[in-house]
Amino acid sequence: MDPQLLEILACPDTHHSPLTVDVEAGELVCPTCSRAFPVRDGIPVLLLDEARRRPT
Repeated sequence: MDPQLLEILACPDTHHSPLTVDVEAGELVCPTCSRAFPVRDGIPVLLLDEARRRPT
């Protein structure tokens, strides 16, 4: 993913934490709520309905 894009992406939930990348899983992860957002064909899917909860 483009590093400049990663700088501005944030969790769509109310806290808006910056996202980190889990390259191995192909996901963007919110460190605050532990949601993992998929990246499909290089496009982040930042929909809460599409996210999964990662174990903390």
